[in-house]
Amino acid sequence: MSADAVLIDRWRSLLAQYSRIAHELDRALQEHGLTVSDYEALDRLLSDQDRKVRVQDLVDEMHLSQSAMSRMVARLEKCGLVCRGMCDIDRRGVFVSPTEAGRKVHAEARGTYLAVLAKHLG
Repeated sequence: MSADAVLIDRWRSLLAQYSRIAHELDRALQEHGLTVSDYEALDRLLSDQDRKVRVQDLVDEMHLSQSAMSRMVARLEKCGLVCRGMCDIDRRGVFVSPTEAGRKVHAEARGTYLAVLAKHLG
C-alpha cells in the first residue's frame, strides 16, 4: 500500500470513528432534549467557570458556521438554556451565557455524554 493510500485509509478510519461516536451521542443526548452541538456549546460556556462568551468565539471554538451557531443559540435561548446580550465594546457582538436551566440540563446530560465517550474512547 502506498504512503498516500495509508494516509487516506487512516483519515477515513478517523472520520468513521467520529461519525459513530457523534451519532451515538446525538441519540443518547436526545433523552435530555439536546444535540451534540447543544451540549458542546453549554459545556464550553460552563467549562472552568460560568462565563459569557461572544457568539463569534463559540463559532471559532466549535467550527460551526455563523448562521448555524446563530440558529443553535436562538433555539437554546427559546428553550431557556442560554440568554443573549449585546457586547458593550462592539455593538455588533453578541454575548451568550448559560441560564440556571441550562446549567441543570448540562449537569443531567454530562453523565450520558461521558458514558458514550468512555464506551468508545475509554
